[in-house]
Amino acid sequence: MSIVVAYKYAPNPEDATVKADGNIDWSRAKAAVSESDPVAIELGSRVATAQGVELVGISVGGKVAGSAMATKNAMSRGFDRGILVADDATAEWSSTQVGSVLADLVTKIEDVSLVLTAESSVDDAAGMMPALIAGYLGWPAILEVTSIESTDTGYVITQRVSGGTRSLAVTGPVVVATTSDATTPAVPSMRDILAAGKKPVEILSADDVDVAPAALTVASTERPEARARKRKMFSSADELIAGLRQDGVL
Repeated sequence: MSIVVAYKYAPNPEDATVKADGNIDWSRAKAAVSESDPVAIELGSRVATAQGVELVGISVGGKVAGSAMATKNAMSRGFDRGILVADDATAEWSSTQVGSVLADLVTKIEDVSLVLTAESSVDDAAGMMPALIAGYLGWPAILEVTSIESTDTGYVITQRVSGGTRSLAVTGPVVVATTSDATTPAVPSMRDILAAGKKPVEILSADDVDVAPAALTVASTERPEARARKRKMFSSADELIAGLRQDGVL
């Protein structure tokens, strides 16, 4: 049996710049495991340890995702092994195509009972992957997950809902998306980092996987229109309140 976590090796948007035409320049952005993924990895590691099964990392990205630095970064967080598509051709794939390939990677792993993802990636932040992976696998998807407990028949999954949480009993394979605050992930030690370089990682090309025929083409991009601002300055809170009342805000 295996537990799988889908992660993304992505550039940090804080290092990116927006050009005059609205396109984003990622050339100076440093890549790393997406900031919310370690939470999903940590929860997956705890479940895998409790069950005594392997934890497998899957990912889709450019060639950099298959570099020694990238794989060591990911494997040091608790994976037993990894299987990745690292091909620059993936830059042209739509989210639907990426989801179809992640699902295809899951099918290449023996007896998977649980797939975890973060709530969204640090770059696109679309939050679509859990549902897409589940859709292609034909499994249920549960979002906003804060904890997972193993049972004799499956899992008890705690999900955040409006006004609180609820617990769901799951008896079959499932895809879950963890909240960013579900747990505090462990920081890899030097021993973890050194051991990560010896863990098996299978790197595939775009030709090795089944990609859904769901390509999208970006027709154009542009900056949002600048709002007209009154540029008023207030010297006290009373003046601010009076100004807001005059404009009908209060």
